[in-house]
Amino acid sequence: MGNPKGFMTIGRKEAGYRPLNDRIYDYGEVEQTLDDKDRKEQAARCMDCGVPFCHWVCPVGSKIPEWQDLVYKADWKGAYEVLHSSNSFPEFTGRVCPAPCEKACVLAIHDEAVTIRENEASTVEHAFNLGFVQPRIPEVRTGKKVAVVGSGPAGLSAADLLNQAGHEVTVFEKNNAIGGLLRYGIPDFKLSKTVIDRRLAIFLDEGIIFKPNVAVGTDITRDELLTKFDAVVLANGAEQARDLPVEGRDLKGVYYAMEFLMQSNKRIAGEIIPEDISILAKDKRVLVIGGGDTGSDCVGTSIRQKARSVTQIEILPKPTSKRADNNPWPYWPATLRTSSSHMEGCERRWSLSTKRLIGENGQLKQVELVGVEWGKDEAGRWVMTEIPGTTEIIDVDLVLLSMGFTQPVHNGLLDQLGIEYDARGNVKVNAKKQTSIEKVFACGDIEAGASLVVRAIEAGKIAAANVDEFLCPE
Repeated sequence: MGNPKGFMTIGRKEAGYRPLNDRIYDYGEVEQTLDDKDRKEQAARCMDCGVPFCHWVCPVGSKIPEWQDLVYKADWKGAYEVLHSSNSFPEFTGRVCPAPCEKACVLAIHDEAVTIRENEASTVEHAFNLGFVQPRIPEVRTGKKVAVVGSGPAGLSAADLLNQAGHEVTVFEKNNAIGGLLRYGIPDFKLSKTVIDRRLAIFLDEGIIFKPNVAVGTDITRDELLTKFDAVVLANGAEQARDLPVEGRDLKGVYYAMEFLMQSNKRIAGEIIPEDISILAKDKRVLVIGGGDTGSDCVGTSIRQKARSVTQIEILPKPTSKRADNNPWPYWPATLRTSSSHMEGCERRWSLSTKRLIGENGQLKQVELVGVEWGKDEAGRWVMTEIPGTTEIIDVDLVLLSMGFTQPVHNGLLDQLGIEYDARGNVKVNAKKQTSIEKVFACGDIEAGASLVVRAIEAGKIAAANVDEFLCPE
């Protein structure tokens, strides 16, 4: 601990966002950065607690007190090495992680948590700028070949560690660029794609083979996959979005959130989206159904596309601003979260259920909503009840469904492989992330359900360790 009184003499200071009337006109990252002096002072607030709850709650087990102390000492190389030792991509989590570590920080008891996530992003940028991040080319190769299907955070994490173990790793991606959810699901204003490309360039130098525009199960058959590779890691996510089974769902103007976000990201990258399938919010009254990060991303993207108005509704009640008695520190706080996108001009409403989508000549025109309340039945289960007299109809031109994901897409590769699914429809794995086919492993959302980027990274680490043991048991 660099400054034993830092938490008492220095208050929490966040970098904040770029000015609202500046950032909504482009897709540049919205977060600003503190200068080195401020960043070191923020790192000095870390108390190096006897029980570091920040480390305990972090999915990748980041050694937070250790690298915070190194930041305080301006040892950017050492801080990066400690960060990178448990996380292949601290530059990603430093930007998009919801920071459960900060919610579990001892100082969070008084709403003054250490700025862990911002310090993480700053550390990585210093390391890159100072030339400390260099390719680590494996000295010995095992001769074993591993296929990784999917290039999101889980797949890339597994690929990195398997390559470092000396195996020949080939990453397959069905889209035309590597990155999966990181590239196509997260807007540029949260994660610039140059950050992804910078890390991919290092991976290429280290020997990882990338195969974009290859749909495994179509372009490569099941038999080819299992014959050409000694092990396979499935990391192609939980892409089956939760649908809205109401009247009018088939109207033009109703889309899944990820369809909208993927098109936006591709458009920003210079791709041409055919007009007949183009989804744009410009001059439209947009309704985002569902909360969470994906819904927030739809809000920010719609605003940048110059939507006429943006409304976001949630079927659950509005969260409280403070922790409830049954939601104590250091657990994740079930409190109201307001993103930078929400601040940019969005009406948020809660306890609303969608009854039907109303159209004219096949085109969406309105949405019928009803207020709901929640209570428990005799068995203690939560039950939703519609509130009489609360039905309303609002004018809408574009509806974006952001209600989460249910499971991986079975049709195609997974059904071809003939692997087992669990009760929720995810790929069934054992403690070693191994599927019902001995040489096939799975990690991330495909086996655990949709979750955080940081959890996917950890799942990739676990899978890589077990694949390495499978290939080289001695």
